[in-house]
Amino acid sequence: MAKEPVAVTIDRVTRIYKNVKGRKDVVAVDDASFVVDPGELVTLLGPSGCGKTTTLRMIAGFDLPTKGAIRIGGEDVSSLPPNKRDTATVFQSYGLFPHMNVAENVAYGLRIRKVPKAEIDERVKRALALTGLADYAERSPGRLSGGQQQRVALSRSLVVEPGVLLLDEPLSNLDALLREQMRVEIRRIQKSLGITAVYVTHDRVEAMSLSDRVIVMKDGRIRQIGAPSVIYERPDSAFVAGFVGKVALFPVEVRGVDGDACACTLRGKAIKAGSRAPGAAAGSPAVLMARPESLRLGPPDQGVVDGTVRQNVYLGSSVESFVTTEYGELLVQIDDPAGKRIAAEGERVSVSFNEERVRVLPASAD
Repeated sequence: MAKEPVAVTIDRVTRIYKNVKGRKDVVAVDDASFVVDPGELVTLLGPSGCGKTTTLRMIAGFDLPTKGAIRIGGEDVSSLPPNKRDTATVFQSYGLFPHMNVAENVAYGLRIRKVPKAEIDERVKRALALTGLADYAERSPGRLSGGQQQRVALSRSLVVEPGVLLLDEPLSNLDALLREQMRVEIRRIQKSLGITAVYVTHDRVEAMSLSDRVIVMKDGRIRQIGAPSVIYERPDSAFVAGFVGKVALFPVEVRGVDGDACACTLRGKAIKAGSRAPGAAAGSPAVLMARPESLRLGPPDQGVVDGTVRQNVYLGSSVESFVTTEYGELLVQIDDPAGKRIAAEGERVSVSFNEERVRVLPASAD
């Protein structure tokens, strides 16, 4: 159904909103640059107000950059309106026409493009089959579940065979189970078509499960770009580390570096870290990042940090132990707990690190 996949290039793009009341201008996107390769799904991830939706709107043509260039398939589209760009957008609100049935909603974009009726019928049939809605063609949107309505909106975007599919928080109106199901469906459809896609979300689980690469943004600037595993395991800053997953941060002194590894001290106790971020150098302020799965519990005085187990949460495949320490409450994940001794609530313990899985980050305002 999709055309030959194309690349999307964002080249030093800035978007400034002028404040007409004499206040300070708002820099929504600040000197952003990245490339989405043909057939790749890239997610823009970040908190509200970070610039991710503005970036998507500029790719779609609903907003224009103040500076920089946007290219789709090598063509500079920076000043083109949305209808002149080879894109289709799935919005947060489904925007379905209540007086049209499913097939008519999906066909709408083709009709306004004056595509012949026979071709419209064939393309709508293929789009509905692709999204699992073949048996719902005659049904009105009001008789569909939220997940089915989202599939209709996705079908309506796919049926026009765009070069680039843009998705602006499309699952935010769904409950948790439907969100999980639709994540799988969107990824399946995108991969089966080989279509280039840009996805916007503030949900780290969506970003990590859907994406080939993730772009983390804050305050209009790109903070890190990488595969989900890289963003999670090798973040470059405390902000990125905390935004994409649960994390504990400890102030440390860096004593020396050996390639990617790092030797440091925490309150005089020697610690080795398996990796370090750019900027984490000997003599510079730093923090040690530890994910819950990289922490271990043991008897008091045998680890790096002592504390007391406040609460255990059983999750089936794991137990989460919340431990109160001088560094705040630490979350320790104990995988496959069957047959393992789980420290009781109120018990004194010590926390140690899996040195290969902890990372030293430069201390910063983030």
